[in-house]
Amino acid sequence: MRIKNFLRSGHTPTLFSAFLYFDISFMVWVMLGALGVFISEEFGLSAAQKGLMVALPLLGGSLLRIVLGILTDRFGGKKTGLAGQIATMIPLILGWRFANSMAQIYTIGLLLGVAGASFAVALPLASRWYPSHHQGLAMGIAGAGNSGTVLAAFFAPRIAKAVGWHNVFGLALIPMILMFLIFLILAKDSPTHPEPKKLGDYFKPIKTRDAWLFNFFYSITFGGFVGLASFLPIFFHDQYGRSKVMAGNLTALCVFAGSFVRPIGGYLADRFGGVKVLSGVYMLVGILAFSIGTIPPLPVVVVGFFLMMLSLGSGNGSVFQLVPLRFKNEIGVMTGLVGAFGGLGGFFLPNILGSLKDITGTYSSGFMVFAFTALGAAIVLLMANAMLWQKDGWKETVKVEAEDLVGD
Repeated sequence: MRIKNFLRSGHTPTLFSAFLYFDISFMVWVMLGALGVFISEEFGLSAAQKGLMVALPLLGGSLLRIVLGILTDRFGGKKTGLAGQIATMIPLILGWRFANSMAQIYTIGLLLGVAGASFAVALPLASRWYPSHHQGLAMGIAGAGNSGTVLAAFFAPRIAKAVGWHNVFGLALIPMILMFLIFLILAKDSPTHPEPKKLGDYFKPIKTRDAWLFNFFYSITFGGFVGLASFLPIFFHDQYGRSKVMAGNLTALCVFAGSFVRPIGGYLADRFGGVKVLSGVYMLVGILAFSIGTIPPLPVVVVGFFLMMLSLGSGNGSVFQLVPLRFKNEIGVMTGLVGAFGGLGGFFLPNILGSLKDITGTYSSGFMVFAFTALGAAIVLLMANAMLWQKDGWKETVKVEAEDLVGD
């Protein structure tokens, strides 16, 4: 694939705007996780309470992704994105000026979900500008905005240590406002944006088996990525006794691996097929999660998380190489739906890790559950492939692989 051909085939300013929108929004979305050690020490939280606190923004994002996905299909990505950015500023203001009780923090966490819902706007906005054979790379570049996790993990603890964690929310308004202005100027809806449909028509793809397979697959890849990104500062601090800033540094290092590899995962899916890439991802994630579950020394576990996030990031790009090919005219609602289940996976993972830690006394049990879940996803994917091989011989192209994964 030639980069020049890719750049000529779409609209680079919109692709950049989509990336930036998702990047800054993702930074805001996981901010409670980055500040989790500061907040948990102030309020004396248990492991389960810590898991719930960092998971609530992920739950809010899951619920709102479907809504913003439908709005994107109906009104366009630019209008929906601008409205979402304004809405994201509200919990930042609340976190800056209020958040003096856990009830308030939980409420702010849910409201921060609108930042995570940006996924259902940014990816369709970029996707509609590019032809099918460039979908993996285009969606990977836009989706690489999950690198905002690196910004949150690296900068939030340092700023909180210097000026207090409340002020981190206030200072986050600065990049939000700058990003709003850039998006307003550069972003543009594709001329191929479909005409609005009846509300009920947007939900028709949800009835297909393909949609639910994609939901399950993305709940493992993206759910694992964002769930770990939110929980790792607490894990490194509680399990290995690292300082707040060092726990953030280690998290940023691990998250960095998964953030910027997403376009590579999309490119590999374009080149070799999303199903093949995903199969390898799930098996590798399962093995790595199992090894981390043995709670090895810190240098070993950091390498394990680095490789795991690398794999999960590749898997995210692979899933969304397939989705726009299979659901061409419903990409907004399908991005919202699949993204919602990714967020749900991210909501459950910190809760499982924290709750099982309280029950069993070790984080090992939670990582073992995740390991077997990832290996189960590999089996489901291989079984789906086997059914298609028997039915159609699988002699078609990657495009048909996406369009007919298991049939409607």
